[in-house]
Amino acid sequence: MAPHRTLRQVKSLGNFPDPFLGEIASQPEALRRAATALLEQRSALEGIREAGITAHTVVFTGMGSSYDACYPAVNDLAGRGVPSLLVDTAELLHFRRPILGPETLLIILSQSGESAEIVKLVGELSKQRGRPTVVSITNGLENDLAKRADIRLDTRVGKETGPSTMTFAAAMAQLSGIARLVAGDGVDTAIDRTRTAAEGAAQAVERLLDDPEASAAELAEFLGGKGVTVVLGRGPARAAAEMGALTLKECGVMAESFESGAFRHGPMELAGPQMAAVVLATEPETRRLDLGLAADLVEAGAAVLVITPDGESPKGAHAVATGYQDRALMSTVAIVPVQLLAWKLAAAGGRAPGVYTRASKVTTRE
Repeated sequence: MAPHRTLRQVKSLGNFPDPFLGEIASQPEALRRAATALLEQRSALEGIREAGITAHTVVFTGMGSSYDACYPAVNDLAGRGVPSLLVDTAELLHFRRPILGPETLLIILSQSGESAEIVKLVGELSKQRGRPTVVSITNGLENDLAKRADIRLDTRVGKETGPSTMTFAAAMAQLSGIARLVAGDGVDTAIDRTRTAAEGAAQAVERLLDDPEASAAELAEFLGGKGVTVVLGRGPARAAAEMGALTLKECGVMAESFESGAFRHGPMELAGPQMAAVVLATEPETRRLDLGLAADLVEAGAAVLVITPDGESPKGAHAVATGYQDRALMSTVAIVPVQLLAWKLAAAGGRAPGVYTRASKVTTRE
C-alpha cells in the first residue's frame, strides 16, 4: 500500500488522487482570494452599506449549497436585532415573493448565477413595481444574475467541477463582509475584519488537511458502513450541517441534516449501532446541549464524530478540533472532516468522488 501523502507533499507534486480532493484542498486559497477580492470591489460594498441603512428587512436566498452558506450571516444580523430572513429561492419565487418590496435588501447567492429558480426570480423582479435592491454574489460576473443585479460581488473562485467546496467557503467569506456592513461597520473595517477572519479560517483548514488521505481513511473506518448518517448543528453551524449532508448525498451516501434541537423531537428514535452521527458543537450558546446530545448518541451505540473548537467530546466519540474561529467562518472549517468522509466513502462505494451521475453542477430546470 502506498504511504499517505501530506497536503504539502501532494501540492508539491502538483496533483491529487482526483479533482474532488484537489478542490477540497484548495479551500484555503479560495477563502483568501474571496476576502482579498473585496478590496477591489469597494464601490459595491459602499452600495451595500448604503442600502442596508435604509432597508427595513434583509432577505437572503439561494438554492442548495448557496442557501446553506447564508446561515451564519442571517443569524449574525438577526442576533444584532436586524430583521433578517433566509428563504430558499424556489419558495421565494412561487410562494413568498410579495415580501420583496422597495424597503427590502435582497441578497442572492448563486455559484453560477444561472440556476433555474434564480434566473426566473430576477426576471420576475425586473417587471415588478417597487422592487427590492438586489445584491448578487456569484463566481464570476458573466451570468444572468450578476447582469440583472443592482450590486454585484464576484467571489473569484474560478473553475470548480465537484460538490461545492471552494465556492461554499468563498461565498461565506463575502457574506460575512456583507453582514458586517449591514450591521454598521464602515467599508474599511468590514474588509479588514473579513480578511483577518478568512486568514484564520484558511490556516485552520490547512491544519485539518495536513494529511488528507490518512484523515479520510480514519473517519471512514469509524463512521462508514452505517445504515443511517446524520449531521447535526445549530445556529450558524447549520451551514456546515446542511452542506455536509448535501455533500455526502452528492457522493452517493444517504445522509440527512437536522437542527440539533429538532433531532430530539422524533428522529432520536433512529439512534443505535446502525447510525453514524456528526455533531457540530461549535456554537458557545448551545455547546453544552450539543455535547449532551453527542453523549446520548454514544450511549445509544451510534458512531459519533464531535467537532468542537478545542476537541472536547464525550467518552467513546471521535473528536476533531477546529481551533477557535470567527463564528462567521467557523463552518468553512468544521465542514472539512465531512468533506473528507464523503470523498473516502464515495471511492469505497465504487464511485468517482465528486462526479455527478444524475444531478449536475448547475441546475437549469425546476
